[in-house]
Amino acid sequence: MIWPMPAEEATPVPFVDHYLAALLAQASSLISTEFHAIVQANGFSVSEWRILATLTGSPGMSIGHLAEVSLTKQPTATRLLDRMADKGMVERVAHGSDRRVTLVRITAQGQAIISDLIRQAKEHEHRVLEPFGHARAEALKDTLREIIELHQRTR
Repeated sequence: MIWPMPAEEATPVPFVDHYLAALLAQASSLISTEFHAIVQANGFSVSEWRILATLTGSPGMSIGHLAEVSLTKQPTATRLLDRMADKGMVERVAHGSDRRVTLVRITAQGQAIISDLIRQAKEHEHRVLEPFGHARAEALKDTLREIIELHQRTR
């Protein structure tokens, strides 16, 4: 199915007001900026938060995948992981079936350190999505997951 192009309007509307990538970027920036203030007030950098949040609930992942999901450049992620491992927040473990791959996972200590921030993130998300109701909020998340999945496959 081809998505219909919006009809020309009598009063011009800025392109970015209808462009998905711009709308996603603006929404992400606004929402993230609100929460990043909380992250920094808790003594974490945004990149540390993203890495720990990404590892939360995961049995472990490769550094490359972790960098991709946490929106962190791989060399930056590697340096941060070194520091976080020194602090006992994360650990590197061998992949079960591929010795060439090293996985990273959050430690119990890392999880304890980040647990209150995870709670605050969930509260922030609830405040952001509450005006839309549960069904619309879940539909939005489902749609975003589908977009991510479709575009990850095309890389």
